[in-house]
Amino acid sequence: MRQPPKPQETPKSNERNEYIPSFIAKKPFYIDDATQSQDDYLEHQRLQSQKNYDPLATAKWYDRGKTVGERATKYRKGACENCGSMSHKEKDCLQRKRKHGAKWTGRDIAADESVQDVKLGWDAKRDRWNGYEASEYREVVEEYQAVEEMKRQAAGETAENEEGAKYEEETDMGRQQSTSTRNLRLREDTAKYLLNLDLESAKYDPKTRSMLDTETSTNELIAEDGFQRASGDAAEFERAQTYAWETQERGDGDKIHLQANPTEALLIRKRKAEEDLEKKAAQKKALLDAYGSQDTVAKPNPLKGAGVTSNETYVEYDERGKIKGVPEKKEKSMYAEDVLINNHTAVWGSWWRDFKWGYACCHSIVKNSFCTGEEGKAAAEEAERFSKGILLPSAEDADNATTVSRAQAQAEEAAEDRHVPNGVDRAEKQSMDESRRRLEEMKAGVTEETMEKYRKERTSKSDPMAQLLGKDELLEG
Repeated sequence: MRQPPKPQETPKSNERNEYIPSFIAKKPFYIDDATQSQDDYLEHQRLQSQKNYDPLATAKWYDRGKTVGERATKYRKGACENCGSMSHKEKDCLQRKRKHGAKWTGRDIAADESVQDVKLGWDAKRDRWNGYEASEYREVVEEYQAVEEMKRQAAGETAENEEGAKYEEETDMGRQQSTSTRNLRLREDTAKYLLNLDLESAKYDPKTRSMLDTETSTNELIAEDGFQRASGDAAEFERAQTYAWETQERGDGDKIHLQANPTEALLIRKRKAEEDLEKKAAQKKALLDAYGSQDTVAKPNPLKGAGVTSNETYVEYDERGKIKGVPEKKEKSMYAEDVLINNHTAVWGSWWRDFKWGYACCHSIVKNSFCTGEEGKAAAEEAERFSKGILLPSAEDADNATTVSRAQAQAEEAAEDRHVPNGVDRAEKQSMDESRRRLEEMKAGVTEETMEKYRKERTSKSDPMAQLLGKDELLEG
C-alpha cells in the first residue's frame, strides 16, 4: 500500500516584514540565541516541537526519596553543612535547622539522594496526578479502619453488630444508592399532602416532605413517612409502650414491662404523671413567692385583644400625620416640670434674649431670683437703654411736650439772657451806676444767704496760709 506523501514544510524566510510590530518581532531576553534558528527571525513566536520532552502519555515521574548507597559515617567536603548529604547545599536543605550541623558534629549524616533528570512537557508539568501512587492510599484506609476498631472496642461493641446496624440500600445495578436519592418517593406512592386534606389538622412542609403539627391541630391522623399516626386507645397504648422502653433504656429502679405486667405499668405511669404535676406546681409556687405574680408585674397591654373597628367619625390629618384640632400631648420627662418658685408665673427658660435664658414674667436672667413683675421688665428696659446711651423721655414728659417750629426756638434762644464770662455788658447795663447794677443782679437771682456764704468762704490773696491749707482748715483756724 502506497503511503501518502509527507507534507512539505513552508520555507521560512528571513526577510523582515515591516508591518509586524517590534514587540512581536523581538525575541524575549530569556530565549537563548544558540537554540534559535538564524533563518527564521519569528521562530520564537511559532509552536515549538517538543521532541526533547516526554509526552503526557509516557511521561515518567522521578522516584521520590530514592537514595544512593548507604549513609556516610563522617562529614565529606562539599556536602550539606546541616545534614551532611552530598546531593544538595545548606540553603536547599529540607531538614530542620540543627543547632550544630553535621559539619561540626559528624553525627546523623543523611544519605545521598538520587538526583534524576526529568524532562516533562507542558502538559506533563501541569498534570496534578502525575507521579501519584494508588497503593499509597491503602495506608490511609488502614489507618482509618484501625481508629474505627479502637472506637468500637472502647464502646464495647463488636464489628458484627456494627455492620448489622448499618443498612445500605442497593439499586438494581448492585451499587449503593446515595442518601439524597433514598428520600425520593416512587411514582406509585400517594403524595403525603393528599392523605389528610383537613386544613385545621396539619401543615405540609414541601422542603422536608413531611406533615408538621400546628398549634390549632384538631386531627391526630397525620401522615408521617408512609404510615398514619394512631388515634384513640391506640395512641395511648403507643405512648405507654414508649414510656416503658425509655425506663428500660435509662435503667430506672422502677422500670416497667408493658406486656409482662400491664397493670403495674399503668399505675407507675399514672403515679409518675401525678408527681410531675406536683413538682411543676411547687416550682411555680416558688417562683410566685420569689418574684410575685405575673399579672401584677406586667402592665396590661391596652391593644391586646382589641380588634380593628370602623366608624363614621370624620377626621383630618396635617402634614405631620397628626389629627387636626386635637391638643398636642406633651411627654413628661424625668425632671420636674411646671414648678413655679419665688412668686414667678413662668418657669426658668421661658424667655430668651441675647443668648441668655430667663423668666418670661419679669425678664430676669438670674436663676432662682424673686419675680419683680412688670416693674422688673421696665427696669430692665431702662437699664438696657442706659447702657446703650439712649435716654428716652418718659411718657408724661412726652405728653406735656409741645411742638415748636425751628424759627421760634431760635428766637427764644436769642432772647435768653445768658452770662458770658469776661463779656461786655449790655448797653442798658453799661449806663447803670454801680449800686443800681448790683440791685439788678440781686433781683436777677442773688440772695442774701448766698452772699453771706460767699463772704465766709472767700479767702484773701494776701493770706500766706491760703495756699498751704484748705478752706475748711483755714476757717477753723
